[in-house]
Amino acid sequence: MKIERVEIAVTALGSRIQRTMSSGPYDSGPEDSPMGKPVLVRVLAEGVVGYGQVRPTAPGHFVPETVHSVVSALRDVYGPYLIGKDVFDLDRIWADFDLRLPYNSHARAAIDFALHDAMGKALGLPVHKLIGGASQTRLPLEWSVSLAPEVEQIVDDARRAVEEFGIRVVCIKAGDRRGWRRDVEHVAAVREAVGPDIVLGVDPNTGWTFSETISAMRAMAPYGLGYVEQPILRTDIDGLARIRRLAEGVPIMADESLFTLQDAYDLAKAEAVDVLCIKLYKTGGIRAAKKIAAVAEAANMRLNIGGLAVQSRLEAAAGAHFLASLPPHTVMPGAEFIFGLGVQGADPITQENGFVIADGHVDVPTGPGLGVVVDEDAVSARTISSHSITARA
Repeated sequence: MKIERVEIAVTALGSRIQRTMSSGPYDSGPEDSPMGKPVLVRVLAEGVVGYGQVRPTAPGHFVPETVHSVVSALRDVYGPYLIGKDVFDLDRIWADFDLRLPYNSHARAAIDFALHDAMGKALGLPVHKLIGGASQTRLPLEWSVSLAPEVEQIVDDARRAVEEFGIRVVCIKAGDRRGWRRDVEHVAAVREAVGPDIVLGVDPNTGWTFSETISAMRAMAPYGLGYVEQPILRTDIDGLARIRRLAEGVPIMADESLFTLQDAYDLAKAEAVDVLCIKLYKTGGIRAAKKIAAVAEAANMRLNIGGLAVQSRLEAAAGAHFLASLPPHTVMPGAEFIFGLGVQGADPITQENGFVIADGHVDVPTGPGLGVVVDEDAVSARTISSHSITARA
């Protein structure tokens, strides 16, 4: 199946997204601004259209890719290269990308999703059937609670997750700039509000030092921590290993420290963490994530499937197919792509198509490809900018 055309569209979100973490506030911006908006990729090959979408998280977070850098990588390098290539030749495509423009994980993820979608549609199979099958079909979800000025706001967010959506895993953002003791107050208040049966994790997003991490974890111990995600700087692998040795059984998770297959190997070699947080926009898509999953299996580490996928049902579906392909005992008990399923505003360019939350879970889509139906009229109405790449004359 030869690729004939690659199309790129920056699309407006359904509503403005504002969150806060240790690095500060994140704001997707006004609707007519491209910053913080999803980038949609179409790959057209012999009558099949594969779709992929990512929402760049910069500025305002740890991944150094903006809408403009993603569009540039797609328009100027990756898109032209894809013309004439076979959609099934993923390893060749990825190796050649490394030679032409390494990294750029957001742009690669969008292409990866679109290629998997096209392959599945060509074969009449859902993506998870192409990557190992469905080890699980009903997928538990995790809710990420934003930092907020008042503890009541944090508690209300956690209560909404549990009471409205049936979520059983809640991750509380930490690294409050007023000090780690504020983080302890937040955890204590949420535990009191949601009861003893909800798994509570904390995620400082590198906002703690080594000593603060140890102090905070000891203070939070009475509230039953389920895990601690990326407490210190992403480059401090030795520090993560020291924290793990002092964690007294609380799993330590790497997020910001994990982008590449080499990162996974380094973390495993150092015995630095118990869990690797795979966000497909960090790894560059499903293909690379499966390789990281193999490293985790060899090192007896579990996986967490992260990625807010805000208002992108396509991005959430990619995460769902990847998670479905993993045996349940190898993964943490909740996946973070819930925010692509309408809880912060519906995806304005796709049809619901049964991919919805029920009792804290979502079923993996079973339609061909990603199993998500794109409304092209809605895409056209919400497109901020677009580009089309075909063979040169």
